[in-house]
Amino acid sequence: MKLAIIIAQTDPETVFNALRLASYSLKQGDEVKIFLSGRGVDIDKIADAKFDVKKVAREVLDAGGKFLACGTCLKLRESEGSEICPLSTLKDHYEIIRDADKVITV
Repeated sequence: MKLAIIIAQTDPETVFNALRLASYSLKQGDEVKIFLSGRGVDIDKIADAKFDVKKVAREVLDAGGKFLACGTCLKLRESEGSEICPLSTLKDHYEIIRDADKVITV
């Protein structure tokens, strides 16, 4: 299955759980692409002792998951992106949704 997860917020628990689902899905042999939009491009800034978003994001990357981030949203925040939050385009966002079997938004 091709799973698309759209993250547009920075609530630590919500993002943590979305990434846990991504990690689990990858272990099941699914393809997972995560698009960060709006506040979601601030995923690198989430620091919460209870919900270690950075750790789970690293697990997703290491398992073959792919992150993409809205270039416009990054530019509005004067950010160039990062490994977990790489600059991408509206075209990438569209293609992730178009090609996915399931789309989840948080």
